[in-house]
Amino acid sequence: MTEINGTSRNFHKIGAVSSLSGVPTPTLRVWELRYQTFQPHKTESKHRLFTDDDVLKATLLRRLTEQGHGISNIAKLNTTELNNLLQQQQETNQRKARTGLQGQSASVAVVGLTLAARIESKKFTLSFNNQAIRITDIFSNLNQALSATFQTKTQILLIHTNSLDAGVQVDIHRLAKMNDSLQVIVLYNFGQEFIIESMKRSGMIVRREPISDSDLADLINSLRVVDTESSTAHLPSGTLIPARKYDDIELMRIAGISTEVLCECPRHVAEIITQLASFEQYSRDCLNKSTEDAHLHSYLSTVSGSARALFESALEMVAKHEGIDLRALSK
Repeated sequence: MTEINGTSRNFHKIGAVSSLSGVPTPTLRVWELRYQTFQPHKTESKHRLFTDDDVLKATLLRRLTEQGHGISNIAKLNTTELNNLLQQQQETNQRKARTGLQGQSASVAVVGLTLAARIESKKFTLSFNNQAIRITDIFSNLNQALSATFQTKTQILLIHTNSLDAGVQVDIHRLAKMNDSLQVIVLYNFGQEFIIESMKRSGMIVRREPISDSDLADLINSLRVVDTESSTAHLPSGTLIPARKYDDIELMRIAGISTEVLCECPRHVAEIITQLASFEQYSRDCLNKSTEDAHLHSYLSTVSGSARALFESALEMVAKHEGIDLRALSK
């Protein structure tokens, strides 16, 4: 944190901007001098300091120029305009690439510039085995994300924070609720244990850095529906596994009504969902605690989560057949 003109902000030298954005230092200098892309602050010792917004802008410009956009046409756009243009470009690319793809891409919003640069790297793409993910938004930090309007509804919210405390926990829950995100992955450096456990119990995946690219890819893959045959017709391959519809207390109530009807299916299905949800959480906890056997636990979490979601749909079919109002039992 550096104070300039009475304001404390995060500032970066041009080398740090290059490392975070993936844009070579000479290219950044050309963009600054030729196109006035950045307006860095100058210290008394003549050093040029760039803001977090400059880092984000450089990252977006790199992604767009790699897509074929001329730098002279986009250099003076602000980060919101660049994000909009990138979203349009990605939607176009997705339509072109959809032919031959069986699954759908997962939309991901990233909070944290270093994390965004990592997700964008070729090394991570290789770790992800070319699975389709679509980055819809990039934000420098939680404050920027909370004050921004997302380009589209986000399926996965991927967040990096240095410190994980009660205030950050509240902000993450607010952000997920504001944007109706299906799944949240939080990477942190330092945090309070009870906060971490509370976030895990709420259904978030929480992992302490450092975490390898392959392990991060496993975490993301653990949220996607397993690729199976026609039995998953209600859950298209490659989409996100939905969050739980019914908690343990609601399932216990549903199981308890089976004595009032002739069919025992509501009780059996509710018990199966409870067991699958427990194993799904157990597999995620294994992913959260250790990188050992990460691929196996990712697969087990995916299988159990997919099965749990399918049985929730089956429970609704059974309830409809038996005339049971599940919404009344969930109150």
